[in-house]
This record gives sequence, C-alpha cells and structure tokens, in this order.
Amino acid sequence: MKLTLKIWRQENANAKGKMVDYQIDGIEGDMSFLEMLDVLNEDLVAKGEDTIQFDHDCREGICGSCSLQINGEPHGPDKLIATCQLHMRSFNDGDTIYIEPFRAKAFPVVKDLIVDRSAFDRIQQAGGYVSVNTSGNTIDANTLPVNKHDADDSFNAATCIGCGACVAACKNASAMLFTSAKVSQYALLPQGKVEATERVKAMVRQMDAEGFGNCSNTGACEIECPKGISLENIARMNREYLKASTKG
Repeated sequence: MKLTLKIWRQENANAKGKMVDYQIDGIEGDMSFLEMLDVLNEDLVAKGEDTIQFDHDCREGICGSCSLQINGEPHGPDKLIATCQLHMRSFNDGDTIYIEPFRAKAFPVVKDLIVDRSAFDRIQQAGGYVSVNTSGNTIDANTLPVNKHDADDSFNAATCIGCGACVAACKNASAMLFTSAKVSQYALLPQGKVEATERVKAMVRQMDAEGFGNCSNTGACEIECPKGISLENIARMNREYLKASTKG
C-alpha cells in the first residue's frame, strides 16, 4: 500500500507549525496505524531527518496516550477504538491521510503530534477520588447493597481512559464527558456519596479553570469516544452539581 501522509510538524507550543507531506510505501493492511508511523520514522532516521513525535504506551487501547486526529476524526474512521487499534486496512492504496494533534486551548502542543493533557490530571486531582478512611472498617463493604444498574453504570463510567477524544470532537473543546464520567464513577456508589457535594463542585471548578468550553449538546463526544462513554453521565453530573449548589 502506497500512501501520502500530511502530518502536522511543530517544534513546541510557541512555534508556528505546518503540515508536511511524506510519501510511504510497502504498508500492509494488518499493520496498526502506529506501526505505520514507526515505518515512516525508520525511513526518516535512515535519511538523517527529524522523526515524527507521537505519544504511545500500551498499544492495547488501555492508556489513551496514542490519541491522534486522523482525517479530521479523533482516533480515525473506526469507532470504539483508540488510534493504536486502528489498522491500515481501514484505508486504501493511494489514499492521502491527514494526521494532526488534538486541538484545544487546554491541550497545548508539546511537539508535533504530542499534546499536554495534564489538565485532565488536575481535574481528577480536584476530586476524582475517595479519601474517606476505611481502614479497619471495611465490614460495611459487605453489608451495603448496591443496585445492579448503578454498579454497571459506575463501571461503564470508569472505563474512560482520559484520551481527550471528547475534547477534540467538540466544537467548544468541552471536557464535560470526561469530567462527568469521573463524577459518575463515584456518585453511583456508596463510598463516593460521602464527598459527593465537594467533589462535583471542585471538579467542575477545575474544568472551567483549565479553559475547556461548555457542552455543545451535539453528542460528538460520545460518538468519537473509544470507550463509548454515554452522554447520560453529563446529565448526571449536572444533577449532582445542582444538588451540591443548593446545599451551599
């Protein structure tokens, strides 16, 4: 398979970036998208040129660090997968592929296709945890019944990998889906209710401080999310925030 790659190159957050064309040949359909970029980088090394910088770690759709904007879509044309799980059989011989970093004010470019998503970490640190000391008192865990639907919804929210596809897909660069998934994960379970009031207020406050936009209500975030996180979580977070605000 022979392809034309138009890849965003940018030295750092303050530098002016541009699209650069690359020709690549010998790509097989069973290769992953990242393996294709590996082949390109090997060619660039052989030529003595600067390699394309992109994030990756597990390459198993778990960590979310491989996030790329491919032909205008977060993680590319296939659904419910991360970039590392996208295979080149999704493209045709002779295709032109546009590869860019996720674009959002809160995700500044580090270099080339790598963005700084530490804003998500700070939202999580603001309240996405349980700090109640249960040491020596864990007997309650076996005595408090949890509704099966609530447990399932909590688990589904917890599958969010924090890749940022929701932000990249949203015309307002909103982080509502990510934040709501982290709120829902705890709001639905007994151990998360103790700090529920402060949690949702602190996480929404941090989300706004990071410069993310408001929810656009278009649903693009759910469509592009590799884990299929539901919009229902945003509605739940809004209810949690309203309850927390009325409590002062």
